[in-house]
Amino acid sequence: MRAPCSYDYAVIRVVPRVERQEFLNAGVVVWCQEQDLLQARVDLDESRLRALHADVDVDTVRRHLDSFVIICEGGPDSGPIGQLSKRERFDWLVAPRSTIIQCSAVHSGRCIDAADTIGTLLRKMVG
Repeated sequence: MRAPCSYDYAVIRVVPRVERQEFLNAGVVVWCQEQDLLQARVDLDESRLRALHADVDVDTVRRHLDSFVIICEGGPDSGPIGQLSKRERFDWLVAPRSTIIQCSAVHSGRCIDAADTIGTLLRKMVG
């Protein structure tokens, strides 16, 4: 059995009206250096989002949320940020911003399998 390793994560939030500071958890992003894992998963609940802001442009929100996944995956279609190291990409994704898509503070944990942990976090924080 593998030894536990450390990971960092943040919850991805949709803040449809920044001035009201109301948000909906919509995903998680996890970085585990020991397992070389940078991954984001998104699960947007449109009905809950519309409850916060009936006129929100859901397609635009989805595109912005999907960019987290694309940047984490890296590769030629991930833009200039997706070409950075995994650590740099994580830091860029979780940096504080005052836009419709924001992240929580970064939290740390320990796990055996970071790929499994992201599913657990998604269920706990978003589901």
